[in-house]
Amino acid sequence: MEAPNEMITLSYILEKLRLKKWDNEFRWSPEGFHSGKGKNYQPDELQIIKTYRFEGSTDPADSSILYIIEAKDGLIGYSLDAYGVYSSHDDEEGYDNFIRAIPEKNREEQLTFEL
Repeated sequence: MEAPNEMITLSYILEKLRLKKWDNEFRWSPEGFHSGKGKNYQPDELQIIKTYRFEGSTDPADSSILYIIEAKDGLIGYSLDAYGVYSSHDDEEGYDNFIRAIPEKNREEQLTFEL
């Protein structure tokens, strides 16, 4: 488990995901999240199991958000986006609405999730 005062970086989390073989990137398309394993997922087939926010120390454009996501078929991976106004998903009916439709584990469950 991460120490409470330890600085967690995006590269650190991505490396932990890679070591667990959870480095499957869910990529947005109008058909849903594509896993890279040949399958598209809809929000009701997914659950956000942990969310990390990273803030750039000198440039707000470096801020990002990482969602760790589990599919109902057991596939665990992630979706990464710039945070706030720097989001690269600016289509009105797209990524933002899709990610909001994915159910999240409650806060206590997220706190007990370990990489």
